[in-house]
Amino acid sequence: MDLSSLKPASGTRRNRKRLGRGPGSGHGSQSGKGHKGQKARSGYKSKAWNEGGQMPLARRLPKKGFTNIFKQEFQIVNLDSLGKLNQDMVDKDFLYKNRIIRSRRVPVKVLGHGDINKPLTVKAHAFSKTALDKIEKAGGKAEVIK
Repeated sequence: MDLSSLKPASGTRRNRKRLGRGPGSGHGSQSGKGHKGQKARSGYKSKAWNEGGQMPLARRLPKKGFTNIFKQEFQIVNLDSLGKLNQDMVDKDFLYKNRIIRSRRVPVKVLGHGDINKPLTVKAHAFSKTALDKIEKAGGKAEVIK
């Protein structure tokens, strides 16, 4: 036995429907395509968004909201993930090397979820109020970088 002799189990594969092979086949005459017209010809292809005369979906749905072009996206880092690290000074490069953030290009914001019990110097682009309070309460320092 070799790969060239492999066949699917009997009854698992069905023969394709052979259209246009006479009236005895049950699929002769127009071969299930109806009478004439564009859809009966070869090469016909309908566009996915075409709905005939019906009002298109994009026009039926209401417009909603807008995109703020000045919105600044941050990578979020919580205090509980910083508390697990054995480090006195935490910056963007350190976070990237330890796979806490995914990119060096996107700014970092530290949020106050969790607790830290050792003094840390944290350098980030932004801090939440609770994160600032918890870092300073632990005896650490929060430095905002540009």
